[in-house]
Amino acid sequence: MASFNRVILLGNLTRDAELRYTPSGTAVTDIGLAVNDRRKGANGEWVDEVTFVDVTLWGRTAEIASEYLGKGSPALIEGRLKLDTWEKDGKKNSKLKVIGERLQLLGSKPGASGGRSGGPAGGAGRPAYDESEFGAPGDSFGEPSGSASASEPSEKDIPF
Repeated sequence: MASFNRVILLGNLTRDAELRYTPSGTAVTDIGLAVNDRRKGANGEWVDEVTFVDVTLWGRTAEIASEYLGKGSPALIEGRLKLDTWEKDGKKNSKLKVIGERLQLLGSKPGASGGRSGGPAGGAGRPAYDESEFGAPGDSFGEPSGSASASEPSEKDIPF
């Protein structure tokens, strides 16, 4: 029988993303995501239900998250579920978490002025970042190339 393991979450970070590196030099960060769900309760009133999800990001995606995301930042994460198991003091523990494979930045960069829209701080036009599709660690992300008044994209901006 076939299986399918895919998760898409939209929520806000519960803490700042802290970047670290493995001994081999691979970037990794663990973030907490609060996902809200609103339902009508038994008495007819709206009830907010919050689910807290731990997400691990690897490689360039982890570096992007630590640069652009902070506590309270909205983000869309696509990834897969993973069950971590360990034993501590003779007791078996397990935790279900998400391995994030795609990251969509939705808010503005921390410290950016809110006066502009559609630029690098405008969240709606910011592209998703998928480590397997895009460039090297030194490449810019979500930043316009050239001046904002340019009428035509340059050759390197055309994706085909």
